[in-house]
Amino acid sequence: MSSIRKTITHALVATATLATLGIVVPQASAAENPSIAGVAISPKASAATRALAAMDPKAVQDTASLCGAGYTLELVERLPDARRFGTLFQYQNHASNECVLFDNNLATSKYMRLSVCETDDGHRACSTDAGNFTQYAGPVRVTYGFCSRITAIMKNSAGDSDSSALINRVAPAVPCD
Repeated sequence: MSSIRKTITHALVATATLATLGIVVPQASAAENPSIAGVAISPKASAATRALAAMDPKAVQDTASLCGAGYTLELVERLPDARRFGTLFQYQNHASNECVLFDNNLATSKYMRLSVCETDDGHRACSTDAGNFTQYAGPVRVTYGFCSRITAIMKNSAGDSDSSALINRVAPAVPCD
């Protein structure tokens, strides 16, 4: 078998394997305007974000609809890890406004706090949603076009310490990281 034929065969096997796992190979360039379930995906989105979005297009569509029209998917992150107690969704529009949602994947009410705080301005405006939720916290927004920090916390109850949280994620927003 020629080396070209072997390369093509290996590529086809890899694509078929990914398709079997439910993973769609991300689009090659921003010019192709990739989307999942009608939601545009940022050309800056990571391969992990693209793969997770492809695995659950309905969640991408549902959370995007809560942000409103004109938002592009920047990040999908399973929290705290592959166990996926929650999923963080970050969207951005053409004016660099952030919209973030924190999905509760445990199907039971949990105390959740989602905050987005700008980091570029001295007054540090924050948008927060906190309470006991069975579905999601948010959407929360920062509308000033500044870089921001996202905090997503999930606990069994509001009185639990943050150190005993099921999820305690604090990180810069994409693409500010």
